[in-house]
Formats: sequence, structure tokens, C-alpha cells
Amino acid sequence: MRRAAALLLFALAALLAGCSEPIPTERKDYAGDWRSRDMRLLITADGRCHYQRRRDGGASTSIRAPIQRFEGDNFVVGFGVFTTTFVVSQPPRLVGGQWKMTVDGVELTRFSAEDEVSA
Repeated sequence: MRRAAALLLFALAALLAGCSEPIPTERKDYAGDWRSRDMRLLITADGRCHYQRRRDGGASTSIRAPIQRFEGDNFVVGFGVFTTTFVVSQPPRLVGGQWKMTVDGVELTRFSAEDEVSA
């Protein structure tokens, strides 16, 4: 019985993982491999988000989920009612020849555009 439940959960997660919408054209600058010392945010053009963040003390957080929607400059990631909002205080912009974006208070630098990386 437990095996059947585990298989059902896995199948549901796989189905939901495929439920992403492409990034809107006006948000194409969000797509890419964004990094800081303690944070990595990979946003793909097909609307997927891969997030990793290390905290003081060795704790870490990671999320792999579709982007559900944009709310202003912020974006909401998750499945169904299980979501998290990434607060973008400074959207993607060119600074001294490098792309920068500030998410959840962390300034990130884009190391490559989405079409240059594989998720």
C-alpha cells in the first residue's frame, strides 16, 4: 500500500512539474542563471525555477517548481496552493556590462542567459 501511495505521489509531482507556462515576452530578461555567493536562481524560458540558497550555520533551502505568475516585478513559484513569492526589489538591469537583479534582498549576477544553460 505504501509503495502505491509513493508511486502516486511521484506521478503527481512529475505531472505538476510539467505544468509551467513560458516566461512572458516582457519578462524575458528574468531568464538565466543568476548567482551570488550564497544563492543560485536558474529561471528557464519555459517557466521553470530552480532555487538554492545557503544560510549561516550551514542550513540550505532549495526549490524546483514552475513559475505560476508574475505580480509586478515579483514572481510566484510552486504547485497549486503550495507557493512561495520571490520579492524582486530591482528587476534585471545592465550595470557596467553585467546583468544584475535583486531578489529577496540579495543582488544576483547573471552568468549566462537561459539559452546558454541547460536546466
